[in-house]
Amino acid sequence: MQPSRNFPASRFSLRRHWPPSRRTGLWIALPVLAILILVLLWDWNWFKGPVERLVEARTGREFDIGGNLDVDLGRVTTVTAEQLRLGNVDWSRHRDMATARRLALQVEVWPLFIGRVRLPELRLEAPDVRLEADPDGGPGNWDFGFEDDGGEPLQLRRLWIDSGRLRVDDERADTGVDIRLASRESRDVDAAPAVMLEGDGRWRGSDFSLEGVAESPLELQDSERPYRLDLRARAGATRAHARGSLTAPFQLRGFNLQFALSGRNLADLYPLLGVAMPDSPPYSVDGRLTRDGATWHYTGFSGKVGQSDLAGTASITTGGERPLFKGDLVSERLDLDDLAGFLGGTPDAEGDELDPALAERAASQRARGRVLPSTPYDLAKLRSMDADVRLRAQRINAPDLPIDDMDAHLFLDNGLARLEPLNFGVAGGDIRATVRMDARTDDITTRLKADVRRVELSRLFPDVELTKDAAGRLAGSFNLIGAGNSVAAMLATADGDVAVGMGRGEISNLLIEVAGIDIYEALKFLLGKDRKVAVRCAFADFGVEGGVMQSRAMAFDTSDTIIVGKGEVDLRDESLDIELRPRPKDRSILALRSPLHIGGSFADPSFRPDFARLGLRGAIALALGSIAPPAALLATLELGPGEDSECGGDYAK
Repeated sequence: MQPSRNFPASRFSLRRHWPPSRRTGLWIALPVLAILILVLLWDWNWFKGPVERLVEARTGREFDIGGNLDVDLGRVTTVTAEQLRLGNVDWSRHRDMATARRLALQVEVWPLFIGRVRLPELRLEAPDVRLEADPDGGPGNWDFGFEDDGGEPLQLRRLWIDSGRLRVDDERADTGVDIRLASRESRDVDAAPAVMLEGDGRWRGSDFSLEGVAESPLELQDSERPYRLDLRARAGATRAHARGSLTAPFQLRGFNLQFALSGRNLADLYPLLGVAMPDSPPYSVDGRLTRDGATWHYTGFSGKVGQSDLAGTASITTGGERPLFKGDLVSERLDLDDLAGFLGGTPDAEGDELDPALAERAASQRARGRVLPSTPYDLAKLRSMDADVRLRAQRINAPDLPIDDMDAHLFLDNGLARLEPLNFGVAGGDIRATVRMDARTDDITTRLKADVRRVELSRLFPDVELTKDAAGRLAGSFNLIGAGNSVAAMLATADGDVAVGMGRGEISNLLIEVAGIDIYEALKFLLGKDRKVAVRCAFADFGVEGGVMQSRAMAFDTSDTIIVGKGEVDLRDESLDIELRPRPKDRSILALRSPLHIGGSFADPSFRPDFARLGLRGAIALALGSIAPPAALLATLELGPGEDSECGGDYAK
């Protein structure tokens, strides 16, 4: 049978065998099938060019994908790229800022339609990043000039680094650090992997090393969540151990770290951290490091500097014309040798490994036979920061000096240093001093004012048998001004006055007889029992000019002997030239009554009789009637158990 004209065979067959619902499904399936075939056969490397141009336009740097680019589509799509390279800035000597062997990035697709970028994971194989500071002081190579558009930030949940490398270069600061990084699985499966760090190089001219562990860098995205770390670093002989947490570390806003610091010399902190400190023996301290605005606080720290314990609080405030360092320090037992660096001297390490440069300096000082510190102060350091530091020592170890305690308050303002006060407890009495050092000019001007009060003679020389039972108190005053950049140079140019005296007291008669070279009396007391004699008065008054202390009045008067003297002390070459003329008041068949000469140097003094003048009984040139203590000194003398001193009245007659 022939088909009807009104119903062609093909049309009739289609309607009969393909109902409307099936025809619609066919039209949908065909495009989907075509897309699937296209996806399966598509080469994603076609997108390498557009992606490279997009990154270059955004960063202003060259960007290359040297290997394959692949995409694994899905609800969470994975983008993989190999042999990545990001170019460097024009001023760098290095072509690349960053490279990576492989990058695998997971992206949640549906949030993209509402403008959110959520990345479940980013994996980097062999990333190599170089951060460089501009040698001319401009922005570093990490500054791309991006501005915050106020949109929702990118969310990255997990970062994994395999065989990473981070290099930091700052040519002007002589710093170049090479750090290796690798992610480490956490016990908490939901936590981002922590990062192990190990590196070495140079930090501000010193050999540098670093090791430790830190939380994943992704934790830095949460500005309110503490970022934990445990890192150890070494720069030269200085070592640091930081453990604790940071909040918003990129803004340096919240620090809460236990921070230990140790080294061979505190002065090493100046080139490393910019904190000007004096030379010191080996030290170690541990305390809490926090930050409040522009101020870094180091609180509750304790440790040792040389043989001295040290504790207290310190802070440094930045952002001003100069950093301001504040400290409130306490030592229960302070070894005086450990403070030698404050005076330009060399600390005594007492068995610890001293800084080789300090050890060499000490050997040179000993070879020169000098005592006064001659190392110049560093003017740049004195002018680099301001300071307000107080140090209190409850007990002082000074075998050669009877110092009991100390209270010192240092102020430093743009090169002007003041010690107000500088007080010492000495032999039951005290020394109250102020020191002013003006380093605002190239030649430091120093002024010293000091008053000595109530120093007990018996405690002044505790190891001398003949003075153990002595009684009497010393007083005195020092007023000196000099110019020079070391202690030795300052004293070599000093002008002023020095006066020391004692009121009534008692002293060993044997000591007086020996001083008077009365052999018979000395032997008598050595063979028998020593006895004491009354001291009426003792004083020495020097005028100082151009570094030379010239005596103006010197006398020591007891009931047994009168000793008068004259001479000078040269602070320029550290020499002594003092003549003492004893005149015993008793009669003795072996009394030599020879002048005594104190000479030699500060390092090697000599005490000998002047044998050329033996037997010259009437050779005392200074008449006792013309010797009187300086009037200013009389007001300071501790007069002992009596009501009055016999110095002034008798000598003035």
